Amino acid sequence: MQNKLTTQTEVGVRFNEADPLGIVWHGHYVRYFEDGREDFGNRYGIGYLDFYNKGFIIPVVNVDCSFKKSLRYGDTVIVETSFIPCDAAKIQFNYRLYNKKSKELVATGSSVQVFLDKEHSILQLLNPPFFEEWKRKHL
Repeated sequence: MQNKLTTQTEVGVRFNEADPLGIVWHGHYVRYFEDGREDFGNRYGIGYLDFYNKGFIIPVVNVDCSFKKSLRYGDTVIVETSFIPCDAAKIQFNYRLYNKKSKELVATGSSVQVFLDKEHSILQLLNPPFFEEWKRKHL
C-alpha cells in the first residue's frame, strides 16, 4: 500500500549538475531529495518556514542514497517523496527517483530530521505540539 502522504516533484537536470560527460554528479541526488522534501513541506503545510515560525529548526541528521542508474544533463527526474510516520521526535522521508522519459528507477533513499529550538539549538525530545496536531490531521 502506498503511503497517502506522498508527493511527486519534477526537477530538470541542470547543466551545472553534470560532469564533462553529461552525467549527473552523485552528490546532486541528495539535492533532488531536498527538492522533493521542500515541495512536500509546502504542499502539506510543514515547510521549513512553518517550523521556523513556530520556533524550531529541523536539520537533517542522516541521509542514505542507493544509486541504480545515471541521470544525464537534459533529463527530468521525478522525485517521489513519502512521509514515514513515527512516534519519535523526528521527521523521516523515503525517496524514489525516476527518469521521467524512461520511467526507470534511478535512485532510492531516505532522510531523518530532528527538532531543535531555533534560539538555543536545543534538541527536542518530544514532537512540537503543532506537529502532533498536523500528524493527527494527516495520518
